[in-house]
Amino acid sequence: MAEAAREALLVVDDVTLKFGGVTALDGVSFEIREGEILGLIGPNGAGKTTCFNVMTGVYRPTSGEARFTGRPLTDLKRFEITKLGIARTFQNIRLFKSMTVLENVKVGYDARSRKGIISAILRTPAQRREEAAGDQRARELLEFVGIAGRADELAANLSYGDQRRLEIARAMATGPKLLCLDEPAAGFNPAEKAKLMDLIRKVRDEGYTVLLIEHDMRLVMGVTDRIVVLEFGQKIAEGSPAEIRDNPAVIAAYLGVDEDDAS
Repeated sequence: MAEAAREALLVVDDVTLKFGGVTALDGVSFEIREGEILGLIGPNGAGKTTCFNVMTGVYRPTSGEARFTGRPLTDLKRFEITKLGIARTFQNIRLFKSMTVLENVKVGYDARSRKGIISAILRTPAQRREEAAGDQRARELLEFVGIAGRADELAANLSYGDQRRLEIARAMATGPKLLCLDEPAAGFNPAEKAKLMDLIRKVRDEGYTVLLIEHDMRLVMGVTDRIVVLEFGQKIAEGSPAEIRDNPAVIAAYLGVDEDDAS
């Protein structure tokens, strides 16, 4: 799909977020286009995760708004945003460690359940069919991320890298249109990062749109279609990886030099 033909799936429109006297985001605007991998980067404290949290319902902006498929997200609860089609992972892994790998993924599938508590108690045929579908989908996703052989083990017993893969599978189980990954390569060695890059591309090739927050510049430059750069809560650049790599403002932000010296 040509860049110009891609429709905006999520729009961040002039978002400002203040915590008391601190401005965490200051008039930030950008869009995520359907079918792309967008990187959101910046130095520590730039506002990346704060922006991420506005898009996923954790924070309500002071002004401006985020819209998903044209619908404002401001007044939606987090579970409503999930049902709308946005899923996320977290900087710090948030798995149910005492549950099995398979059960963790099925929790994600349950987020899209249409059956109520009465159906669950009565074990109606429709409920049983939905449970069977959830089990099958969970196993398919574990195969997709490469840990199908660990399905019946406790999540706590997985390696760090496989726990990250499990988080991605669980997020995908919610049936999202947009998958938001918050520093998925944190703590990875170079070989694990290479495998993660392959997985992110594979996710996109399956028809998902991906938003990636990541500190590892080699990973970001190697996997994204476009990049948005934040510094001190403001957007300072947006463009292709090649454009961002050579942008004087970005070089200055990361190297701590004067922008004129970076030119």
